[in-house]
Amino acid sequence: MPTTIADAQNLLSDLIARYSSRVDYLMIRLEEAEGTDILLRGDKVETLSEGISIGGHIRACYKGGWGLSSFNQLEMIQHRIEEAIAAARMVGDEETLLAPIDPVQAVCQLPLTGTDPRKIPLKQKKELCDRYTELLKSVDRRITTTSVRYGDSTQTVILATSEGTFIKQSWVDMEMRFSATAKNGEIIQTGRETTGSRKAYEDLINLDEQVKSAAQRAVAALSLPSVKGSTYTVVIDPILTGLFVHEAFGHLSEADMAYENPDLLEVMTIGRRFGPEELQIFDGAAPQGHRGSYFYDDEGTPASTTQLIKDGILVGRLHSRETAGKLEETPTGNARCLNYHFTPIVRMTNTWIERGQTPVADLFTDIKEGVYARNWLGGMTNGEMFTFSAGEAWMIRNGKIAEPVRDVTLSGNVFQTLADIEAIGDDFYWDESGGCGKGGQNGLPVGCGGPSLRIRDVVVGGEI
Repeated sequence: MPTTIADAQNLLSDLIARYSSRVDYLMIRLEEAEGTDILLRGDKVETLSEGISIGGHIRACYKGGWGLSSFNQLEMIQHRIEEAIAAARMVGDEETLLAPIDPVQAVCQLPLTGTDPRKIPLKQKKELCDRYTELLKSVDRRITTTSVRYGDSTQTVILATSEGTFIKQSWVDMEMRFSATAKNGEIIQTGRETTGSRKAYEDLINLDEQVKSAAQRAVAALSLPSVKGSTYTVVIDPILTGLFVHEAFGHLSEADMAYENPDLLEVMTIGRRFGPEELQIFDGAAPQGHRGSYFYDDEGTPASTTQLIKDGILVGRLHSRETAGKLEETPTGNARCLNYHFTPIVRMTNTWIERGQTPVADLFTDIKEGVYARNWLGGMTNGEMFTFSAGEAWMIRNGKIAEPVRDVTLSGNVFQTLADIEAIGDDFYWDESGGCGKGGQNGLPVGCGGPSLRIRDVVVGGEI
């Protein structure tokens, strides 16, 4: 990386001036990253590393065709620019459609509120993981397997474009994941917890109760009856709401998904009703302090907040400049890439359902037999279909939370499920544990949130 902002700006400006006439659009990205990765499985250390990565990529567009070339030696940059331009000119045969944005000159850094993890020695981070491992194991002798993962990453990115944008942006991201598996005879149960932060290392050091709860849930589930598989009215907590809005609905709101799938584009028609009038869904990197927050996306578009559903009606979707140009809509600042090895694609940032007006206790009223599900254990989506496993669950009987049950999976069609929302709670929780995957770019930090929801006719899997 050039040693000063002035050096970087002069170098990239000279290169863009030299090559931009050969393409419709040219971007140069320089990146410096450093991070820590620790993985403990039981008493075994599987990963213990610190690393620094320096590199960049070139994006060139000509007649709608894109060329991407990455590098990790600055002296190769001109050669890589030639490669990207040649690739773009080879495949381009249409019209370059990039929704316009204003050129930006900015230097910005997401602020930390506490200690930078780079100031913490590797030994101390390993000792933190050891302590959490011992906590998981200490809960019960039936805990057979534990896993603790720690990761932190600091990225500094410089973007320069042929349109006059020059941005230097940096941030720090941290994450920890915990799991414990308990066994009793043939019965095996697992509990998980995940947390993340872009604020301070201190956010990771006082998690004893959260860590122990993962093991406690695994042990408790050993003696619980399986839920009887059926269709129920279900109340889900804010953590499951956040998972649902991200996985089941958020990906369908990414405009590249819709643009590349005419059937989905027809389903995701702006103005179509998807839920009750109380339903409001948003995505945006502009709200500060969350793991999906930033100032500019990886194309230099300013962060924004996009309302996706307003009063139950689809009113927006998430865009890169290209998808916005092709669909004749406004860029939303959702073009993101994991690092310089990848091209930016349309990704969620912080996605949430706005809190409602129903007191949480009233969500259970008049449910003769239902299920209350909290936290998450796992899940998958396939287009508009989803299946999520709850971390813990209870039956609801005659409007009251009753006996706990295990093996609760929630399945359905996202559009029907949105339509089946009967009430939206007046609580709200931000879950900062997300690491999103798409297009081979796994672990991109995101936030999600929401209130408790009451949903009718949910297919709940368990014992038949």
